[in-house]
Amino acid sequence: MPSSVVNSFIYFPETEILRVIYQSGAVYDYLNVPPDIVEKFGKARSKGIFLNKVIKPRFTYSRIN
Repeated sequence: MPSSVVNSFIYFPETEILRVIYQSGAVYDYLNVPPDIVEKFGKARSKGIFLNKVIKPRFTYSRIN
């Protein structure tokens, strides 16, 4: 998953939290993200564009570090 924005991500299905680790080192949790969105995110050609167009406008998030 080479991305200029996203280093990696972890999904916690029991809580529907999507944790995104950015290339900058910042870590954000996106809340109540359903599994189908995470699957599409994982397959997205551009993780940064998907985050900005689909995930950020739709889901509450908070920085955790």
